[in-house]
Amino acid sequence: MMRKLIVLMLLFAVLVGGAVYSGLANPLIERQVAGALVQAGVNEQRADCMAGRMVDRLNVVQLWKLRQGMAPQEGEPTSDYGLGEVIKRVRRTQDGEAVAVLTTSAGLCALGIG
Repeated sequence: MMRKLIVLMLLFAVLVGGAVYSGLANPLIERQVAGALVQAGVNEQRADCMAGRMVDRLNVVQLWKLRQGMAPQEGEPTSDYGLGEVIKRVRRTQDGEAVAVLTTSAGLCALGIG
C-alpha cells in the first residue's frame, strides 16, 4: 500500500514537472502572477500584460521568489500598494534579472507595446 502511494506521488511529480517544463502550465502560472499583481494594486489590464511577459522570460523558481519577495513584511500594506512598492519589494529577492523583467514589463505594458 505504501509503495503504491510513493509511486503515485512520484508519477504526479513527474507529470507536474513535465507540464511546467513544456509550457503546458503557463496559462495557470500567468493567472497566478497576474492575480498577485492585481492584489498589489496594479490594474488588471496591465497585470495581464506583465504576467505574460514575465512567464515567458522568467523560470518558475524566479517567479516563486518574486511572489515571496512581494509578500508584505511587518509594517507594510497587504494590498493595493501600487507598482512602486511592488518594485521595491521585488528588489529584496536579489535577482537582478527578475527585477529587470518586472520593470521593463511594467514600462512596456504601460506604453501599450508589451
